[in-house]
Amino acid sequence: MASIFSRIIARELPGYIVAETSSCIAFLDVHPMVEGHTLCVPKREVDYYYDLSDEELAELTRFTKRVATGLRQAVACKRIANGVLGLEVPHVHVHLVPVSTTSDFRFGKVVEVSESRMQSLRDEIAAAIPPA
Repeated sequence: MASIFSRIIARELPGYIVAETSSCIAFLDVHPMVEGHTLCVPKREVDYYYDLSDEELAELTRFTKRVATGLRQAVACKRIANGVLGLEVPHVHVHLVPVSTTSDFRFGKVVEVSESRMQSLRDEIAAAIPPA
């Protein structure tokens, strides 16, 4: 069965997509730690981060860097933290989280963000991501 991320990639489920290449996609987390929490995902469904090929890992890293650059411009923060846990969804994903304090990045923490705010965040982040 396809992961929820594969279903977003296939457009079977909606997602607040901020960037996409032929091999990667980035979208807002619908259960964010903070506003702007974004997931960067390879399109090929792989469960474990270290099972990605060297080429896929390098491409995901380059893509994640571009998204983080735009995210930092679009959302007020000191840094963009990142993390890979991989237990929540069996599909590799890198969490990009705008942070100003260490308590901003905590797995299990969820803030409520309205539909209209999610849409405006999507648009602001997408507009700030530099071209490849």
